Amino acid sequence: MRVILLLLSALSCLASCSEIELASHVVKKASPTPQSVGTFKVGNPYKINGRVYHPREQYDLVETGIASWYGPGFHNKQTANGETYDMNELTAAHRTLQMPSLVRVTNLENGRSLIVRVNDRGPYKRGRIIDLSKRAAELLGYKANGTAKVRIEVLKQESMQIAQAAKAGKDTSGYEVAVNRRGTLPTPPRAPTVLSAQGSRPSYKVAAVQPGAGNAGTSAVVQSVERETLIVPVADHQPIKTMIPGHTRGGQFYPDPVITENPVTPTNIYVQAGAFTVYDNAMNLRNDLQTIAKAGIYPAAVNGQQFHRVRLGPLDNVDTADEILARLVDSGYREAIIIVE
Repeated sequence: MRVILLLLSALSCLASCSEIELASHVVKKASPTPQSVGTFKVGNPYKINGRVYHPREQYDLVETGIASWYGPGFHNKQTANGETYDMNELTAAHRTLQMPSLVRVTNLENGRSLIVRVNDRGPYKRGRIIDLSKRAAELLGYKANGTAKVRIEVLKQESMQIAQAAKAGKDTSGYEVAVNRRGTLPTPPRAPTVLSAQGSRPSYKVAAVQPGAGNAGTSAVVQSVERETLIVPVADHQPIKTMIPGHTRGGQFYPDPVITENPVTPTNIYVQAGAFTVYDNAMNLRNDLQTIAKAGIYPAAVNGQQFHRVRLGPLDNVDTADEILARLVDSGYREAIIIVE
């Protein structure tokens, strides 16, 4: 009974509080749902660990930083926009983007790039900019490590299309599959429908499945490689049938996404403690922080205004950046962030 009362209190806070402490994670842990019925959602400002986040519709976001991933602990739980989280789909959690959104995520350490659909809030650990599904982290090559330096870019036109579809009450799950394979979405937007009737697709037997590549953490063996028919609508409402390669595991079809490989450009990790328009203020902070790590002043023009950014680094790895970030936050610099450049 105590657990039920606590849960009801947490859910009540979701409806009435604009500053929510770990609200999304409370919902995900406590609200398993049998169906995935997503809606368009932006949401109100909320506060996590002393920092306020302001969700808004943003279709031109480009951001670099550290990505993490989440999986078994949230599998089959409800996401922030009402869907059922599936760690084997190509989805992601972001703190402020509208849901759903389509975002290209590039692993800056190996050059791999993949398009995911944002349908959840998070990550709530400081120093992270996006939380990918387990499958997306596997495909981008950082699941075992836990984190990676990434660049995220909102696909403007495609995100506006699926936002329109979600506002019209359509289920947008699966749109990321079409974008990864075709490079663009059809117009007008309409959620793709997967034909699952037996006999509608050929099956090709294989001898075994190589370890890894999405099979970690499960003892199930995939016995066939299949092709699923994806109905993709176009402008004149006439569907085009596209054969999507994939496999079936546990009675569910999973498409094989396309990974783009790009040249790797070296990047560094910094912790930014603050940004000032007055140079002397930046210099004073830099001098104060020299006892923690090597600090420097990095000029930047933002919307025509000159700023002086105080950063510590470059740093060797994410763990070191996390330690320095925690020290700064504990010292009162609550707006400090991890930067990848």
